[in-house]
Amino acid sequence: MAEKKQKPLNPLDLPFEDGLKKLEAIVEEMERDELPLEDLLKHYEEGIQLSKGCQKKLQSAELKIKKLQPNANGEDELTDEKIS
Repeated sequence: MAEKKQKPLNPLDLPFEDGLKKLEAIVEEMERDELPLEDLLKHYEEGIQLSKGCQKKLQSAELKIKKLQPNANGEDELTDEKIS
């Protein structure tokens, strides 16, 4: 039987929570010190992709969040300003 090649991981296709769980699992596996160097490098590359994908999703979510600001009357109102 021919071995199926895995489709390259696109971290933007995963929901944030799934990407984060997969990233945590990769880190745990790498910390066990039981993987050969070649597998460690593959895991590292996948982890970097996941990390960047999660970061992009967080930045996108941050831009969508509206910040409560007191208006001239002292009442809180929603603004479109980016949270610092």
